[in-house]
Amino acid sequence: MVDLSHVSKTFPPGTVNERRALDDISLHLEDEDFVSIIGSNGAGKSTMLNAIAGVWPIDRGSITLDGQEISSLPEYKRANLLGRVFQDPMNGTAADMQIVENMALAARRGRRRGLSWQVTARERAEFQVQLAELGLGLEDRLSAKVGLLSGGQRQALTLLMATLRKPRLLLLDEHTAALDPKTAMKVLEITDKIVSEHHLTALMVTHNMSDAIRHGNRLIMMNAGKIIFDCRGEEKKKLTVEALMERFAQVSGGASVSDRALLG
Repeated sequence: MVDLSHVSKTFPPGTVNERRALDDISLHLEDEDFVSIIGSNGAGKSTMLNAIAGVWPIDRGSITLDGQEISSLPEYKRANLLGRVFQDPMNGTAADMQIVENMALAARRGRRRGLSWQVTARERAEFQVQLAELGLGLEDRLSAKVGLLSGGQRQALTLLMATLRKPRLLLLDEHTAALDPKTAMKVLEITDKIVSEHHLTALMVTHNMSDAIRHGNRLIMMNAGKIIFDCRGEEKKKLTVEALMERFAQVSGGASVSDRALLG
């Protein structure tokens, strides 16, 4: 489904502050892989997601999505292939527009648009059904402005909007980091449900090691722009936070690490 082959990226090149953000990374994702990504600040987690999304060009290597080489495609041409949810609940939705209007924009993404003045009755009914599955009562608030929603409600809505068109790859960049623990747990439950029911392939960056262990079928750890640990299946299910921290010390050359250092 997804292949990163020897991908490298340096910021800002040719200066005294030059830093290798991605260092010859290669990663293969199978169809329906749900991969959690952890690592300290500056490890390259979000940089890798931005490389896939085309936020900026990579220096070297190639990125293939569902058999299509996308390394040279600009960001807007990759948008039809990807779904993205960001850390800030304010991103991904239009605050001054109604819930139903935001949903309509997401549903029509990539389609040719005519001179239509309003959301159809059929669309409203479909959106109500989809929103009801979130379990947040938003199906009864279709006319509410999105800016009036709580952070958790808005992030759940963004997640739903990002997956309405069933993206080839879902990118979740610390999408629960700005939420309180209870709300974050709810959004992660919704994430699991959507990824499973829609059979999506997903990459989720998180600073929470417990969440990384609990969610998804695969876990990778990054450090200094490299992937230093990759596990899945039964090995992942048996992981503990303590074992993960010990593993970090082993694969990073014996560097000591505290819970705070790894989680940023």
